[in-house]
Amino acid sequence: MRKLLTTTAALAALATMAQAQDGYFAGKSIDVIVPFGTGGATFVSAKFLEPYFEKHLPGNPEINVIDRPGGGSILGANWFEQNAKADGTTILFTTSSTANPFVLGQEGVEYRLSEYRVAYSHPFGAVAYVSPSTGVTDAAGIKESSNPLIYGGIAAAASDLPGLLSFEVLGLDVKSVLGFTGRGPVRLAFEQGEVNIDYQFTPVWLTQVVPSVEEGNAVPLWTGGAMEGGVLKARDPVAPELPSVYEVYETMNGQPPSGIEWDAFQGIASVTYAYGLTGYLHPDAPQEALDAFAAAVEAINADPEFQAASQDVTGGARLSAGPETEAAIKAALSPSDEVRTYLRTLLSEKYGVNF
Repeated sequence: MRKLLTTTAALAALATMAQAQDGYFAGKSIDVIVPFGTGGATFVSAKFLEPYFEKHLPGNPEINVIDRPGGGSILGANWFEQNAKADGTTILFTTSSTANPFVLGQEGVEYRLSEYRVAYSHPFGAVAYVSPSTGVTDAAGIKESSNPLIYGGIAAAASDLPGLLSFEVLGLDVKSVLGFTGRGPVRLAFEQGEVNIDYQFTPVWLTQVVPSVEEGNAVPLWTGGAMEGGVLKARDPVAPELPSVYEVYETMNGQPPSGIEWDAFQGIASVTYAYGLTGYLHPDAPQEALDAFAAAVEAINADPEFQAASQDVTGGARLSAGPETEAAIKAALSPSDEVRTYLRTLLSEKYGVNF
């Protein structure tokens, strides 16, 4: 019996050593929970990243992308809260449509997003542009529009929120028409002259709006920006020719933006644009799992195949991971009581959002 126990212990030790050599995820599978339907951008993005994580995660685990739609992503996020494994093999891959309800304290939210660990993140920037009918030729002249500015959106508390907040930061008088079923219909309304200022995420901007700019049917203004030193002020590398909201404010006012409007915009825009697609892990996920994802992200970004493929999907945007990324996301998900009150008041009084 003693010999059997000794042999069993030795085999277990060898297995542990083998796993350590092969990588943390050796012999494991990872479930990536997407709280949206299979046809949405988030699911498509998760599937796009799937083979690269399988290739570069230490141990080469099998990745299973699973859709759990419902409640505007709340149901899938709540499922993750109740069922995620603490070993790092369950990921919630989602967007600001999940982050905003958490930040705003909306009814039905059970998930603790700010307590989750961040495995990796992928930027999903956006570009604002106007119709030539406004007479506006660049961002600095946005207040000189010859026609009232009309914006089309889906819902104030969802992915439209950073765009609406950018109008508050820049002091713009914009009429918002909400209730569209998607950003595609909004773009169609822009083309038909029903709205004259729009935001589109960079994949659509690059493939569908840039041709309109080249034809003289749209005028680019600014991007949501990119993080630099913990501030959302840098130019988006996907559209480096355009200023960020931060830069536009600075040009208009001769000083950097500050105050409650800016604080609210930076928090919401960070988890919509700079960290628009984020993979979250259970709060108790081990550091070894986080290190494995950080190593994979570095390898994926250096992978020529990924670099080429991402040009078509996200304009070449790179993944991020590690302590700096996690700190920025957690800060955005944990606004001050003042900022949260400002957001809830603005949304309820100006856009009729019920909490």
